This record gives sequence, structure tokens and C-alpha cells, in this order.
Amino acid sequence: MANTSEQYDRAVKSCQDIFEKKMKDYGSAWRVLRTSSLTDQLYIKAKRIRSIEEKGSSRVDEGILPEYIGIVNYSVMALVQLEMGYSEDTNLEAEKAMAFYHRYISTAKSLMENKNHDYDEAWREMRISSLTDLILQKLLRIKQIEDNKGKTLISEGINANYLDMINYAVFALIKMEEAEQKG
Repeated sequence: MANTSEQYDRAVKSCQDIFEKKMKDYGSAWRVLRTSSLTDQLYIKAKRIRSIEEKGSSRVDEGILPEYIGIVNYSVMALVQLEMGYSEDTNLEAEKAMAFYHRYISTAKSLMENKNHDYDEAWREMRISSLTDLILQKLLRIKQIEDNKGKTLISEGINANYLDMINYAVFALIKMEEAEQKG
């Protein structure tokens, strides 16, 4: 069986590389976004993936792989914004942004490892389209919690949903890599 930890790290490395390059291109302009705006951006990405899955093609010359990478990266940004709040000062140093990135990815990976233990890696038997649907469900939950001003009666908070979306997107990236290797 494939080593999930190594596959996870490889998938995250490709996401991190994109994040770092975009930080060089754009800086931390994303710091101006409220978490609700990041939630909506994530929703657009997940809806596009689902649309391509349903239609079997896209008219924009990008597949679903960059969208899953975007889900990982925007989820990290949202977690940063939950912690720091949005800011008109968009001068977050690249080193500090990457420290946040590594911390939240480490938290997500630890969560994945604990859940993989309990669920016996059930995600390996899932379809990628189901991972897309679960991401959409998490986004709808977040939107509801945001509409409720962050309050929940019994459910986990917004941050837990962002962490789950990171993991579902990484699982999709792993499954896509495995499918590509099989040819």
C-alpha cells in the first residue's frame, strides 16, 4: 500500500510551491479579504470542479488539479485570516506567511493521520467526485456558521471545516496522481 504520509507531503509540496510563487508575484494582497470572501472564493473553485466533473470538459484551459491546489491554499489563507483578522496592511512578510502555511498544513496533516487511524483510510475507496461534494458541503456549513456570526450550538467551528477541506483536496490530488501513474 502507498505511504499516505509521503503522498500527502508530495501533494502539499506542489501546493506550497504555488503559494510561494504567488506570494512573490502578488505579495500578501489576500490579507485584505474577509474570511467570508475567502469562503466564497473556495466555493467558486469547488463549484467549478463539480461543473467539470458533471460536464466532462471545460472551456477554460485549466483542469481540476489547479482548483484543488487552490482549495488547499485558500483554506490556509482563511485559517490565517481567522487567526489574525483581515487587514488593509497587506505587508505580511513572506517568511511569516510561510510559517503560518507550515503550521496550518502540519495541523491538517496531524488531523488527517488521526482520522486515517480511526477510519482506516476509507478515503482511498472514495471517488474524487465524492471528495468534491464533501468540500462543497463543508463550504455550505461554513457559510451558515458565518451567517450565524460564528456561533454554533453543537458543531465544530469554522476552522475545523477549513482543515477538513485541506485534507479532502490533498486526497483528491493524491488520487489524481495515482490515476496518472496507472496511465
